[in-house]
Amino acid sequence: MQRLFILIFVLLLGSCQEIPEQKKSSAILISDVSILDVSTGEIMEHKSIEIDSGKIRRITGILKDTTGFQTVIDGKGKYVMPGLAEMHAHIPAPPISQEQLEETLFLYLSNGITTIRGMLGHPSHLELKKLVAKGKVLGPRVFTSSPSLNGNTVRTVEEAEAKVTEYQKDGYDFLKIHPGILRPVFDQIVTTAKEVNIPFAGHVPVDVGIRHALKSGYASIDHVDGYLEGLVPETAGVNPRENGFFGYDFTKLADTSLIPSLVSLSKENKVWIVPTQSLFERWFAPVSADQLLNEPEMIYMPVTTLTNWKIRKEQTMGKGTNFSKAQWERFNAIRLQLIKALQDNGHGILLGSDAPQLFNVPGFSIHHEIVGMINAGLTPFQIIQSGTLNPAIYFEQQEVFGQIKEGMVADLLLLRENPMEDIKALKKLDGVMLGGKWIDRKSIDKKLKVIASHAENQ
Repeated sequence: MQRLFILIFVLLLGSCQEIPEQKKSSAILISDVSILDVSTGEIMEHKSIEIDSGKIRRITGILKDTTGFQTVIDGKGKYVMPGLAEMHAHIPAPPISQEQLEETLFLYLSNGITTIRGMLGHPSHLELKKLVAKGKVLGPRVFTSSPSLNGNTVRTVEEAEAKVTEYQKDGYDFLKIHPGILRPVFDQIVTTAKEVNIPFAGHVPVDVGIRHALKSGYASIDHVDGYLEGLVPETAGVNPRENGFFGYDFTKLADTSLIPSLVSLSKENKVWIVPTQSLFERWFAPVSADQLLNEPEMIYMPVTTLTNWKIRKEQTMGKGTNFSKAQWERFNAIRLQLIKALQDNGHGILLGSDAPQLFNVPGFSIHHEIVGMINAGLTPFQIIQSGTLNPAIYFEQQEVFGQIKEGMVADLLLLRENPMEDIKALKKLDGVMLGGKWIDRKSIDKKLKVIASHAENQ
């Protein structure tokens, strides 16, 4: 009997202890949505995407029971695709405030850009990259170049070897090549870069030339730099330093029959191309500064920046310059022909707009770049791949991001329309997911209003 009383007492004591509450699931579900497979162009309808711990846990059919999810996003009639990469971005550096920095990152995000390749590195960007990766700063995944290697920063082979070694040890993802580098110095950059295993990308210095640049193994050549100069026959006997703005002054001398050989060389050496065509259809183009300043996205840029953009455009193309609309039309036609050929027969195209450059507002400028690529004859599918799958291949992170697949990071866009039918659907965002963090349209618009109000006073 005593043993029975002891047993009852123990059971009663146990029943009085507080039972810990079961931890609520952090999983997110996007239900009944169409998924764009960026490797094939196929649309997979009526799918559910389960997301947990920042990754895509499972892709399945429509689920009847959704009680186990913290958040359920209705995807009926909508489309999911991977987040975009802006492959020629510029990240603000000190003395810019932390607030301005984070607002710039959000401008990219607000347009569906979940990865950026910073093209003018600064030591602060190395720390920013870590903070973003840890989720302490809200912004796209960051890849950053080194500080500029140019004719002023690397004047000797000794400086080239020292800086390349230093930047690789610092942890930069790649080297940024700018104009002005002499060929022997450039060759030392290439030699050392290959020795320490760090890629290099960017401009083609005049003294180097496009053919030598391609054979040297650039990771990417941006702006289609050097290609138009490469179309000038040697018999023309020009001074290569008189090429003007990306070869504009050599437009009349360009022999487009040389395009296939340059494209073939690009493919042979596996050199990616970042066209930044918006730069040439907005800044260096026969469209007025006032017309560009009236575009809706300009409200997100400081008034002082807009004023400076107008001054610089007029200095480049105003009275007293050698700008000619007729020559620009020929110049731009050659660029478009090059871009199409590099897409069709080259190594590949990467989406990049050079923001914030003149009249290219971060994030928003990617849509202007897309128009330029359409003008060159690329299809919506090719453009989508240039901003999703291709960047992942470029960074050798095909299993990390760039597709909607189980096990990959949940960087994705929810669109109201099918981007394969109309590329303008990329502007019709219902929300952005960044590493599993969901930012809906209402939150995006609210933050953009704050950024616009700050810009008015800067």
